Amino acid sequence: MKKIAILTSGGDAPGMNACIRAVVRTARYKGIEVAGINRGYQGLIENDFVHLDSSSVSNIIQRGGTILKSSRSEEFRSKEGRVKAANNLIDNRIEGLIAIGGDGTFTGAKLLIEEHGIPILGIPGTIDNDLFGTDNTIGYDTALNTVVEAVDKIRDTADAHGRLFFVEVMGKDAGFIALRSGLASGAEAILVPETETYIDQLIAKLQKGWDRHKTSSIIIVAEGDDAGGAYEVARKVNEKFDYYESKVTILGHIQRGGSPSAYDRVLAGILGNASVEAILDGKSNAMVGLINKKVTLTSFEKAIKHHQKLDQGLLKLAEVLSY
Repeated sequence: MKKIAILTSGGDAPGMNACIRAVVRTARYKGIEVAGINRGYQGLIENDFVHLDSSSVSNIIQRGGTILKSSRSEEFRSKEGRVKAANNLIDNRIEGLIAIGGDGTFTGAKLLIEEHGIPILGIPGTIDNDLFGTDNTIGYDTALNTVVEAVDKIRDTADAHGRLFFVEVMGKDAGFIALRSGLASGAEAILVPETETYIDQLIAKLQKGWDRHKTSSIIIVAEGDDAGGAYEVARKVNEKFDYYESKVTILGHIQRGGSPSAYDRVLAGILGNASVEAILDGKSNAMVGLINKKVTLTSFEKAIKHHQKLDQGLLKLAEVLSY
């Protein structure tokens, strides 16, 4: 193999740049040429390739976002779009592709392999940490730290004014960010998509706190919580429990941005290096992950169909520690 390509797709995650750097420098160390594809699969369809060498990835390890940009491509969902993508890879003499992203990225990669036989490996880059086949995804640790820092600041003003804050964090289908950030920030309650939310139980918990002269509280709500998100939860609570002045804060896309944590930089380096080693060894149609500190390969099919399960023990711990 003499030339490979790399792209980032789907939602950006802190550490993607560190991973691009690791892929490029590992490949160049082995004498392999690297092409970057701008704007993910849409850029692949539009033949938006750039040459990458060691100097191209200097001074990016600390940067959030992705220097290759990202986008969602409707055209790539069609067979015609994927034909264009495959032809552009062939025309640019690409013999292997490394795709950094999540479920949607790997679904597209799987189709490209099945229809055109392009060797592709995936690297898990998503703040949600919901991919099966790795203990942590690139960007998750940084997003957690961002949320905890924000909630710590919110708690200061909640305490100063005696307020009840409902803080919504990302997690449409998975509550990993909500659970860990809620536990780390000492939230009084954590609402996640994986468990049913009972408003009456939440109100009873807040009532106990009020009876103990608790002057403020923080409720962490994953955006995909079945009660309808932070605004809806706040409305339902306020209908029956209006002792506190309540506020809603949506943290939104600040969770995606910022300089990656040391953990995410190291993880990105390990997985980026391992992906090049694996594709040169003839591996394809799989996601590179890290389980129990060991590099593993999980088929795209399994990584997409199965999802990492939320730690119910941590949910119980959060309940005990918030008593």
